[in-house]
Amino acid sequence: MENHRTTPIFLLEKKEVELIKPAKPTPLEVLSLSTIDNDPNLEILCQSIYVYQANCIPSNGNAHGPKQEVNLLADPASVIKDAISKVLVHYYPLAGKLKRQTDGKLQITCNGDGVPFLEATADCELSTLLHLDGIDVEIVKAFVFDFPSKSEHGYHPLVFQVTKFSCGGFTLGMGLSHSVCDGFGASQLFRALAELASGKSEPTVKPVWERHRLAVEKPSQEPVQFPVDRDSLATSPHLPTTDILHESFFVSSESITRLKMQLMKQCGGDETLKESFTTLEVLGAYIWRARFRAFELNPDGKTLFSLATGIRQRLNPPLPSGYYGNAFVGSNVIMTGRDLNERPLSSVVKLIKESKKQASCADYIWKQINMLDKVRELNIKIEVGSGASMVLTDWRQLRLLEELDFGWKALVNMIPVPWNMFGYVDLCIFLPPCNLDPSIKGGVRVLVSLPRASMPKFKEEMLALVKLGDD
Repeated sequence: MENHRTTPIFLLEKKEVELIKPAKPTPLEVLSLSTIDNDPNLEILCQSIYVYQANCIPSNGNAHGPKQEVNLLADPASVIKDAISKVLVHYYPLAGKLKRQTDGKLQITCNGDGVPFLEATADCELSTLLHLDGIDVEIVKAFVFDFPSKSEHGYHPLVFQVTKFSCGGFTLGMGLSHSVCDGFGASQLFRALAELASGKSEPTVKPVWERHRLAVEKPSQEPVQFPVDRDSLATSPHLPTTDILHESFFVSSESITRLKMQLMKQCGGDETLKESFTTLEVLGAYIWRARFRAFELNPDGKTLFSLATGIRQRLNPPLPSGYYGNAFVGSNVIMTGRDLNERPLSSVVKLIKESKKQASCADYIWKQINMLDKVRELNIKIEVGSGASMVLTDWRQLRLLEELDFGWKALVNMIPVPWNMFGYVDLCIFLPPCNLDPSIKGGVRVLVSLPRASMPKFKEEMLALVKLGDD
């Protein structure tokens, strides 16, 4: 279930960072971003790693022969550098510089400056690092980098690192500013990169900027109303702390099914209700309660569940299919710690389901966007990292482990490197399972960051989920 393991020592040789420029001249202009993009909480470099196995050919000409050797016909770093150069023609703002102005709004200066690219070589095989599945975060960090580019002109919103391994496999580490793309937008960019690397002349989905579609034109005169008052939030004896552990837990499809069956019984055996409970809702509710218990939050305080809910198809008219900016709002549920801990879990799931419906309404969406604009205008600092809030984002629907082939074998793993959004401890990410083991298809990887003192109890709660129904 929990995959944290020790790993062998390896050496990493790095070349000099180079700037990859667009393959063709691109527009020179200054672009504004949307109100959601301008949220200061999003202004971080989100790093993720994509793991590719080697292209192998039989050394004896027999496809079923036991011995294989690496196909060295193409160098992944060269192929990917060429693809980056091509993709920047279409995504040219990402080759510019991002900077926050004195009014608190972000701008991108499109100047074709280029994207920092680092090529590295590791003296080990990917298998010795378990294809980065459940590997220690400090080791994973070796395969991404944050180019120190902040200056009076701004900083690079996109960076890449390709690391080649002795087995012929490689990892592609991508650092992308969350201010410019959400998960859907990052997936669109990565898919375009893979398409151009594999020989296509242009991306299937054409990128669209149009950030004005989600920009507040006239500031709201309404007072700022946060989902929950800061003074009423539950507190944890384990916070604040800098001793944070990052762990990935695998929950099998069988465990999720048993959890849904248990919730059906709580609801009186209503089959239609059971079918309407999604994996996201039931597992989200379970993790929320498990975190409450692990943090030992005071039961009289309030706790917040916030689900990042996509709005691309919720607006009228919908956003263009190529829109790659941030397009989500939080669908929120607030409960006292006591209710979250003691009420039937099915009632928590129902509240999450209702909040998702509310977040699909245009009035709610624009109310949330207006609040973000007001917070920026008044320069209000929102307290994060208290443990009383759980911000859940679901990457399973991004299809990042499907059909993203750079000309090598299919992608076998994808992992986000934990980033300090919402103080680490408030953020929870749902991921698809690693592609290396077909038997775990349909399960969910849960990435959490918790104080060291909270992790044993959280592991206990996750073990209880695995054993659910055994009695």
